[in-house]
Amino acid sequence: MMEQLITIGEVVTSHGCRGEMKVHPFTDFPRRFLQMKEVFLRLPGGALVKKKVQRARLHRDRVILKLEGIDAPEEVRKIRGALLQVTSEELWPLPEGHYYIFQIVGLSVYTETGDYLGKVSDVLTTGSNDVYVVKRPEGKKDCLVPAIKDVVKKIDLENQVMVIHPLPGLIDE
Repeated sequence: MMEQLITIGEVVTSHGCRGEMKVHPFTDFPRRFLQMKEVFLRLPGGALVKKKVQRARLHRDRVILKLEGIDAPEEVRKIRGALLQVTSEELWPLPEGHYYIFQIVGLSVYTETGDYLGKVSDVLTTGSNDVYVVKRPEGKKDCLVPAIKDVVKKIDLENQVMVIHPLPGLIDE
């Protein structure tokens, strides 16, 4: 069974006439594309194809990518919306205390006193800090947890647990 693949970008459109494509990067490290040798393409229909990267360059807020076997703009247009994915071994290491979104989603969230709040269902990226959306059990209203040190006290990826110190008004009962 293949390990989980992590999405790092999406094919937006063709670029030029030689099969290059514009990619919207889903990563804080778009330079990673410059060193990639191969990538998985998750096609709009769901099929997964492994492709060699022939060249890559940064262009404004996009990445211009040329993949082996895709040699014309028409071929790029057929895969518009395809996701570019890599294995976890190909992820760039993050500084201590920083996490990839896929590592956070699914964590069980508890207060410092041991009360279970729910599971992280999404991560919202805002200008100043991320916000974790915690899906509450039994029809309780979801809560938004700011990803700041005053609130998030512990993240234990091995046990899939996050411990928070809820600020007043953070949790609606």
